[in-house]
Amino acid sequence: MNRTTLSLIAGATALAAVTGFASLNAPAASGDNTAKAATQQPVERTSLLCPQPSTSEIAETSYTSYTPVTQGAADSGKAELQAAAVESADSTSGKKTGKKTGKKTVKPALKPAEPGKPATGDGSGAEPPALVGTAEGKFAPGWTVQETTAVAAGTGRGLLGTNCTAPDTEFWFPGVSTATGRTDYVHLTNPDDSAAVVDVELYGKDGTLKSTVGEGITVQPHASEPILLSTLASGQQSDLTVHVTVRSGRVGAAVQALDDKIGGDWLAASTDPAGSLVMPGIPKDATAVRLVAFAPGDQDADLKVRLASPSGLITPAGNETLHVKAGMTAAADLGDVTRGEAGSLVLTSTGTSAPVVAALQVVRGKGSKQEMAFIPATSPVGGRATVADNSSKGTTLALSAPGQSAQVKVTASVGSEGGTAATKTYTIKGGTTQDVDAPVPAGLKGTYALTVEPVSGGPVYASRTLASAQEGVPGFTIQTLPDDRGTVAVPEADQDLSVLLKK
Repeated sequence: MNRTTLSLIAGATALAAVTGFASLNAPAASGDNTAKAATQQPVERTSLLCPQPSTSEIAETSYTSYTPVTQGAADSGKAELQAAAVESADSTSGKKTGKKTGKKTVKPALKPAEPGKPATGDGSGAEPPALVGTAEGKFAPGWTVQETTAVAAGTGRGLLGTNCTAPDTEFWFPGVSTATGRTDYVHLTNPDDSAAVVDVELYGKDGTLKSTVGEGITVQPHASEPILLSTLASGQQSDLTVHVTVRSGRVGAAVQALDDKIGGDWLAASTDPAGSLVMPGIPKDATAVRLVAFAPGDQDADLKVRLASPSGLITPAGNETLHVKAGMTAAADLGDVTRGEAGSLVLTSTGTSAPVVAALQVVRGKGSKQEMAFIPATSPVGGRATVADNSSKGTTLALSAPGQSAQVKVTASVGSEGGTAATKTYTIKGGTTQDVDAPVPAGLKGTYALTVEPVSGGPVYASRTLASAQEGVPGFTIQTLPDDRGTVAVPEADQDLSVLLKK
C-alpha cells in the first residue's frame, strides 16, 4: 500500500471521527447500495438576532429565552445574548457610511436557562440595544427568544413584539408604508466577524421605486443598522413591499412599523414566495384587516381569497379574488372579515400558479383607541414550533388546518418563576381555525412557553396573540409559529474503504 493510499485512509478515519455519522461496519458486497435513509438529528448550533426594541424613552421591554427539551440533544452546551454595536445616525437615513458608535458595556438582557425552563429579562427606555445570540449543544435545538415592548404614548404606542430571527440572505416584507403618519424602519443585524453588504429594494403598486440609496449598504461585524424606509425613495405610498438581499455575509432583518394614530408593531418576513399561502390567527375582534401581496416573478398572480373560520372555509363577500401584477404590490381592504370568530386567511392560485409573498395588517379597537399588528404568511408548524412569553391571561393560541384535519399536541412549559408543565391534545377539523384553550402550568409564576407538535393529519399553521390593554387602547401583538428547525436531516452511510484502494 503506497503512502497516498495510507493518507487517504487516515483522512477518511479522521472524517468519521469528526462527524460521528459514519458507521464502522464492514463494507457491503461490491455493487450494493450502502446509502441509508436520512435521520433527523438535533442541531448543534443556533444563531438568533434581536433588533433594537425602541427609541422611546418611555418604552418597557421584556425578553424571554426558551429551549424545548429535545431527545438526542447534547448533554452540555451554552447560550448567550450579547449587545450589538449600533450604526451611526447617518446610516439610518440611508447613507452608506459604515460608521459605528461602538459597543457600550451593556449587561446581557438575560441569561438563558436550562432547556425546558424559560428565562426572562427586561430593559427600559431607548437604552436596550440590538442583541446577537448564539446557542450551542443542548441549548441549540428549537431555541427561541421573544422581545416584547410596551410604549405608553407617542408614535407607535402600544404593544410591539417579535421573535428574534435567524440570520439569512433574503427577506420579503409586504405591508410596509411610507405614507404620511407612518415611520417604518428595516433593522439589519450582522452576527458574523466580517461585514455584510446588503441591498434594500422597495416595490409599490407600479413596480420598483427607483433609488440607488438602498444599494450596497454595509453592516459592520456584530452590528445593527436601522434604515428609515422613507429615505430610500421619493414620494409616499401606503402599500409597499421591501426586499432585502445580501450580497455577502448574512443578516437578520425585521421591520418596525410605527403609526401616529393606530400604534405600531414588528413585521416579520413573509415565508418564501409560493402559489399558496396561509396567514393564521386573525383576532376574532379585529375591526379592520388589510391584505398586501407581491408577485416577485415575471408572471401575474390570480389568487382565490378564503377565510378558514371555526366552521370551515368561506369566501369574503366582495373580496373573492386578488389580482397581483408581476413585480408589483397589490392590496385589499377586508374590513371586519372575521365577524367575531377566529380566522386565518388562505390564498390559493385560481389558475397557473405564480409565486407570491403576503402579509396582513390587523387593527383592533375604534377611533382614537386603535392598535395594529401584522400577520405575515408563514410556513406550517412542521415537526415542532415554540413561542415564549405567555401569561395566564392575555394569551391566545390559534391553530389552523386549511386542508386535512389534524391532531395537535400543545405543551405548556414550567413557569419562569415556578409551576408545573401541562399538555393538551386538540383535533382541528379540515378547513377550520380554532382559538384553543391552551394549557397553563399548574401553580404558574412568571411566564411560560408553548410548544406545538402535530401528531397526525394534514399541515397545521399557528400563531400566538399577546394582548394587554393600556389606557383603553387594546394593545396586542401576533407571532406566527413556523417549524423551529431544531433538527436536521443527516444521511446515514456505511464506511467503504474499498473505494480508496481502487486505481
